[in-house]
Amino acid sequence: ISSNYCTAFTFFVLFIEQDPHVDDGDENTERGNWASKREYILSTIGYAVGLGNIWRFPYLAYKNGGGAFLIPYFVMLVVTGIPLFFLESAFGQFCSQGPINIWRAVPILQGVGIAMVLVTLIVSIYYNVIIAYSLYYMFASFQSPLPWSSCLSWADSNCSSTPRVSCNVSGVLVANWTQYNITCPETDVITDPVQSPSEQYWDRVALQRSSGLDETGPVVWHLALCLLLSSILVAAALIRGIKSSGKVVYFTATFPYVVILILLIRGVTLEGAGDGIQFYIGSQSNLTKLYEAQIWKDAATQTFYSLSIGWGGVMTLASYNSFHNNMFKDAFVVTLTNAGTSVLAGFAIFSILGHMAHIYQMPVGQVVKEGFGLAFIAYPDAMSKLPISPLWSVLFFFMLLTVGLDSQFAGIEVIVTCLLDAFPKIFKHKRALLTTSACAIVYLLGLPCVTQAGIYWVTLVDQFVASWVLLVLALLEIIGICYIYGGNRFIKDIEMMLGSKSFAFWLWWRVCWFFISPSIIVVILVWSLMTFKPPFYGGVQFPVWGLALGWCMVVFILLWIPVVAVYKLMKAQGTFQCCSTSCSPSKDWHPYLDVHRGERYSEERCCPMRNRENKQETDLSLPT
Repeated sequence: ISSNYCTAFTFFVLFIEQDPHVDDGDENTERGNWASKREYILSTIGYAVGLGNIWRFPYLAYKNGGGAFLIPYFVMLVVTGIPLFFLESAFGQFCSQGPINIWRAVPILQGVGIAMVLVTLIVSIYYNVIIAYSLYYMFASFQSPLPWSSCLSWADSNCSSTPRVSCNVSGVLVANWTQYNITCPETDVITDPVQSPSEQYWDRVALQRSSGLDETGPVVWHLALCLLLSSILVAAALIRGIKSSGKVVYFTATFPYVVILILLIRGVTLEGAGDGIQFYIGSQSNLTKLYEAQIWKDAATQTFYSLSIGWGGVMTLASYNSFHNNMFKDAFVVTLTNAGTSVLAGFAIFSILGHMAHIYQMPVGQVVKEGFGLAFIAYPDAMSKLPISPLWSVLFFFMLLTVGLDSQFAGIEVIVTCLLDAFPKIFKHKRALLTTSACAIVYLLGLPCVTQAGIYWVTLVDQFVASWVLLVLALLEIIGICYIYGGNRFIKDIEMMLGSKSFAFWLWWRVCWFFISPSIIVVILVWSLMTFKPPFYGGVQFPVWGLALGWCMVVFILLWIPVVAVYKLMKAQGTFQCCSTSCSPSKDWHPYLDVHRGERYSEERCCPMRNRENKQETDLSLPT
C-alpha cells in the first residue's frame, strides 16, 4: 500500500507541474504567495472535496436512477461548475484580495463579500463540530470489538442487532411461531421497529441526544474535548498561513484517496458487494429518471455546493497565486478531480453497504442513508461486521477527519485573510495571533453544538445558512461581475494574466457567465424556496422559536448587502454620480503589484479609462 501510495502521489505531483511564470520566491512579498503550484492545487482540491462528496453524492446517485444521475451531473459541471469556479479563481487572482476587498470592483456590492465571510464563519463553527464527531469515533475505534457492534449496557430494550419478526395468530403476536409448527402467511408477518446498536450508540453515547432543541442539556465533554483538539489542529496548520497549511495539505489532501482505494478494494471482495454497486450505478440504473426535473435540480445543487462556489474560499485561495498563474487549467484540474472523487467514493460506500444488506437479508435500499446517518450509523454498522473491524473503522474516520480539516483550513483562512486585507498595518506581523484567536472564537461558538441538543443546532445551521443563501450570493456575484463591472472588461483583466485569447475561446464562457449559469441558479433558488420544508432531525420537529432563529440568521447575513449598498450611495454626492460612482471600480481596484498594472491600470490613464469602459460595458453586445 505504501509503495502504491508513493507512486500515485509522485505521478500526481509530476502532473501538476509549475507554470513557467512561477518561481520559488514570493512574487508578492507583502502578502505572500503559495510556495509552489502544487500546494495551491492540493489546497483547492482539499477545500472543494468535502464531506458532501462522501456522504451526499452516492445517496443522490442511488435516489436518482443510479448511473443515469451521472449524465445531468456532468452536464451541470460543464455549464455551471467549471465556468463559475474559473470566474471566482480569476477574480481573486487578479487583485490578490479577499472576498470583501475584492468588491472594490463593484463597491455597491461590497455587502456580498461581507455576507460570504459571515456564511463561512457560521459554517466553520458547525464544520468544526463534524470534525469533532470524526475524532471521537476514530478514538472509539481503537477497541476490539467495536463498541457499537452489539447492544451493551448503554442500550435500551429497543436495541437489537437483528430484526424482530412476529406472527399475528388470531390477534396474538407470536415471536417464534416456527417452534409451534405454525405456518404464518406473509400478510400476518409483523416486523417490530428496532434500532441497531450503531444507531443507539450514536444517539445515546456519542451525542447523548436530548428530546429536542428545547432541552439543551449539559455540554457533552468528550465532544467538547474533541472540538478543542480539532481547533488546535486547525490553528497549528494555519499558524503561518498558506506557508504552513500548504505543507500540511500534501498529506491531508492526498491521504483520503488512499483510504477510499483501500476501502474500495476491501469492499468489492465482500459477499453482496455486487448488489450494492448495482444499486449505485449498475444495471439498476433508471434512464427514465432523466425526464424528471428533480434529477436535474439535484445534479445542479450537488455540483454547486460540492465546489464551494459562493463561499469566498475559492477567491481567497486564488488570491495568493502569482499574477500570471494559469487559473484556467487549474479550474479543470480541481473541478474534474472533485467530480471523480464523488464517483469513486460512491463505489467504496455502496460495495460495503451491499455487504451489510446481504448480512441483514434486506434490500440495499433499506440500508442506504445520507449525511450523518451514513457516516455515523450505517457505515460504522457495516464495518463492525468485517474482520479486523477496528482497522477499517479507524481508516474510515481518519479519512473523514482529513477531508473535514482541509475544508476547515480554507474557511478559517477566509476569515483571517479578510482581516489582514482590511487592517494590514495592525495585523501584518500578527498572523499567528490572529489565526489562534479566530480558531478560539470558532471553538467557543461551537460549544452549544456539543451540548445534548447540539445535533439540532448543527442541523438548523446547515439547513438555513449553508443552503439557498449561497445561491443568492452566487447570483449577485455573477450580476456584479458580468453585468455591472462588465463581462468584456473582466475578460480583458483575465487576458492580462493569461495572455490574449481568440473570440472563439471566450464565446463559451460568455454564454455560461451571462446566460446559462445565472438562469440555472435562479431556477434552483426559486425551486428551493417553493419546496422549502422546516428542518427536523431524527423525526423531531424544531420549535417555532428555533425556526425563527434560523430565519434571523439568514436575514442577518443578507441584510449586509442592502445596508452596504445604501451606505455607498449616501457616501457619493449627486443623483446620477452616486449610482455611477457606486457601480464603478474604486481607485483601489487594480492588480496588487505596480509591475502588473500595465497601461490599463496606470495612474495616468486610470480614471479616463474607467469612465470610458463604463460606457462601453453597459450593454452586453459581443465585440466582433
